[in-house]
Amino acid sequence: MRAVLTVIGKDTVGILAKVSAVCAQHKANIIEVTQSVLQDMFAMIMMIDIQNLNVPFADFSDEMSEMGKNMNLSIHVMHEDIFNSMHRI
Repeated sequence: MRAVLTVIGKDTVGILAKVSAVCAQHKANIIEVTQSVLQDMFAMIMMIDIQNLNVPFADFSDEMSEMGKNMNLSIHVMHEDIFNSMHRI
């Protein structure tokens, strides 16, 4: 099982490190990551393996969203099946 994690907001030092640390803490394995900085805006998409997640998925997603609010970022985690369903024509 996989999930898509997105981060959008003003670029600051340590965004990738903090998001990665929470993933590691909850046994979410980062499979792929892409990030860009456009002027002072940061954008990142991660594909994460959530098969061994040690908390319920909803709790993981809520923790990431809350961390985003605390960092003035938008962090969103979506199960891959839902992501694919939303983007299928």
